[in-house]
Amino acid sequence: MMQPIETIKILQNQPDQIFKAGDVIFKTGQKGHVMYGVIEGELEVHLNDHAIETIKAGDVFGVGALVHQDELRATTVIAKTDCKLACLDREHFLFAVQQAPMFALQVMKSYSDRFRRLKDIVTL
Repeated sequence: MMQPIETIKILQNQPDQIFKAGDVIFKTGQKGHVMYGVIEGELEVHLNDHAIETIKAGDVFGVGALVHQDELRATTVIAKTDCKLACLDREHFLFAVQQAPMFALQVMKSYSDRFRRLKDIVTL
């Protein structure tokens, strides 16, 4: 089964994007028009100025802005190391979901795993 990052690399309509350590990929509240797949490097996800997760090569992030009507980012993502990212716009994302249901399942699994990890660090 192909990982989501592989699908993104096949379908992306833009060249890979390069970010240096410390670069902000996006901020909470910004409109988002693409999701990302991590080809190389590590990124930190921040919520309310707290690092809550590290995203590594092979993972995807930023899909929330493509599936919510307001297109807003819910977190801030900052490159922890130098990174190479592939991106996928909404049109290609919807195509991938429709034509490759396993892509959709893998993206959902990625987000489900992320949510489970977040629940482990949050005290209710």
